[in-house]
Amino acid sequence: MLNSQATPNSAATGATGPDAVLFREGMSRAAAAVHVVTTDGSAGRAGFTATAVTPVTDSPASLLVCINTASRSAQALLANRVFCVNTLSAADLALADVFAGRSGLQGQERFTIGQWEKLETGSPALTTSLVAFDCRISDARVVATHHVIIGEIVRIRLGEMKPTLIYQGRHYHKL
Repeated sequence: MLNSQATPNSAATGATGPDAVLFREGMSRAAAAVHVVTTDGSAGRAGFTATAVTPVTDSPASLLVCINTASRSAQALLANRVFCVNTLSAADLALADVFAGRSGLQGQERFTIGQWEKLETGSPALTTSLVAFDCRISDARVVATHHVIIGEIVRIRLGEMKPTLIYQGRHYHKL
């Protein structure tokens, strides 16, 4: 049974639903695949680690990516109008940390880790990814603190089948 009651803090502010801390705790309990989303073009090369990636439709093939509006990568991705979603294997855990900003590497330096190729859009595709979805932005909007970006997939490169990297309970796991 779902608990849909407002928290005491939300009642005081007039907001409905749970507060942000409770929401983040709840979402930490949901396992999600780990991806590195990359872009390249006139606004430069950028990338970030994401779990907020969801298929939208299969005709035309499209997916949705969410990124915080304060992220440096968000501006490059929106300006370039292209991106590649690279689904990571368990062997790519260190790369997930690099693109999550946990290694101290910034911008272009992040692409010195791993082996990269370019697909149709020119966005970097990780050669060791389980799958790479090469996309052009078809829609983008701001929802509260995040950009919600829908990409129409223009090319899919399937990688080797191996254990997937997932994130659950604020830790990486192998599935």
